Amino acid sequence: MMAWSKITSRIFFQNSQNFAKFLIHRNIRRPKSSSSKFKEDLIYINSQKINYLKVGEGPKNIVCFPGTLGTIWTDFQPQIENLNKEEFTVYVWEPPGHGKSTPHDRVYTSKYLQEDADMGYEFIKAIGLKSFSLLGWSGGGNAGMIFAAKYKNIIDKMVLWGCCSYLTKEDIDRYEITQDIDNWSEKIKAPLLKIYGEEALREIQNSTFQANVDILYEGGDIAATLLKYIECPTLILHGAKDPLVSPKHAQYLHENIKGSRLHIFPDGKHNIHLRYANEFNEIVTKFLLDEDQVKKLMEN
Repeated sequence: MMAWSKITSRIFFQNSQNFAKFLIHRNIRRPKSSSSKFKEDLIYINSQKINYLKVGEGPKNIVCFPGTLGTIWTDFQPQIENLNKEEFTVYVWEPPGHGKSTPHDRVYTSKYLQEDADMGYEFIKAIGLKSFSLLGWSGGGNAGMIFAAKYKNIIDKMVLWGCCSYLTKEDIDRYEITQDIDNWSEKIKAPLLKIYGEEALREIQNSTFQANVDILYEGGDIAATLLKYIECPTLILHGAKDPLVSPKHAQYLHENIKGSRLHIFPDGKHNIHLRYANEFNEIVTKFLLDEDQVKKLMEN
């Protein structure tokens, strides 16, 4: 197994004064009553329990793919509450092992993102959508790219942020910093401990980290070889100061997804949809509704 210096990781951690702000990037506090306005539902797909939320009555469907460990409320609260519910019907799902979807003891392998993409397709079929636009953050965006290349007939548009189509040793070094939950701030760790419990949280962190190491061993390809098959209009967003996913990944996606558009948040980190929620929602709404803009993108 490839060994990375724990000393190097500690030094990097100590020098990252803002580390606690981006470690899991889900530190938005919401009122206790927020989720009570919306009803979550459970469905069973291939004997697996999948939890999801549906809000809005709009004609355009959106499905949100969360990041690793992500749940409905930790990852997409500003979008659930503030995207136009007359224009959009928004679905947020929790892949197996996430939130209230089981099993929490899921074994993550180097194929876990492909598994999430395939389960996402089964979920879309189960809720009866014929077409939709995909919003994917971080690991959810990685799975989203696989989905868009593989199931292109049902995806209208796609928005990606904080994600990558390949892994390098530099990326793994960045991920290693977030592996040990003992390094997390209590503000970040507490809500996840409440969802998963300490033992499961540690196991998931170790399992997903090892899965990413295995991806690197196998060549590092997540979706790089699939980007040429993505046909839907795609908007790529990224924080210029993202400490977890280098901006070079966003540029690579822009250069390799035909007709894609790239927008950089100059002071953004990994959680731009939470930190700059209003601006993020406005940009995404315009992209999803502006047909003239879509045509222009596809002509470039």
